Amino acid sequence: MIELGQMQKLEVVGKESRGLSLQGGVLLPRQQAPRDLASGDEIEVFVYNDPAEGLLASPVRPKLLLGELAVLKVVDTTKFGAFLDWGLDKDLLLPHKEQAGLVVKGKSYLVGLFINAMGRLTATMRVYDLLSAGSPYQKNDHVQGVIYSINRELGAFVAVDNKYHGMIPNNEFYGSYAVGDQVAVRIKQVRPDGKLELSLREAAHHEIEHDAQKIMDRLKLNAGVLSLNDNSPPEAIKAELAMSKRAFKRALGRLLLEGAINITDTGIELNW
Repeated sequence: MIELGQMQKLEVVGKESRGLSLQGGVLLPRQQAPRDLASGDEIEVFVYNDPAEGLLASPVRPKLLLGELAVLKVVDTTKFGAFLDWGLDKDLLLPHKEQAGLVVKGKSYLVGLFINAMGRLTATMRVYDLLSAGSPYQKNDHVQGVIYSINRELGAFVAVDNKYHGMIPNNEFYGSYAVGDQVAVRIKQVRPDGKLELSLREAAHHEIEHDAQKIMDRLKLNAGVLSLNDNSPPEAIKAELAMSKRAFKRALGRLLLEGAINITDTGIELNW
């Protein structure tokens, strides 16, 4: 049985002008066929469906197989969608309807592989159902991931190690990020269902000093004055300093104890 999108061993059943005929009606193009192969020999190949030539084989293992996820680079964008470099002569199509957010030529995105209604291998950025909840990680572990979707109300969805479910909640999602960005994150908690809640920040006791220094730096850039204090809305603090109101208040407390700042009705002032 021929399996599209997988590496498999197929027998050579004959030769033709275009290359070698393999079992199941698969063609191994002449330019990719080893010269010493003869009828009856087996070769491990990747099988895909070409719109013009039918079932084709390649002895090269692509960067992505059916059932896997991989970060692939966009080599072109057209009216049909984006084309991705997956290591074969013919690029992989990512149709517009399978894209999540803006897809930019030259950037890389996490994608999965599926067989479309026409029997062709196609890329998709809708990878949620391809991720696993069975990660080996624990609270406060540091991991790498890629953002595959952003919901401004919920946060950013992250594929940890390109295989595990993760999410940065909105109250932890600071800075300017886009779909396709790689992130270094801390595991805030492992949920009962095995999915990972993530943070771009360190644990609180590590962050106080960092946040306090950020406030001091911003004060110095603004002539010693900042129009934020305990009464400022969380949105204003997040926009100005990329931190939560809770983290802001912790850092203010640290700076007050050190005598570095004064709090006024309109904000904070550097205690020169």
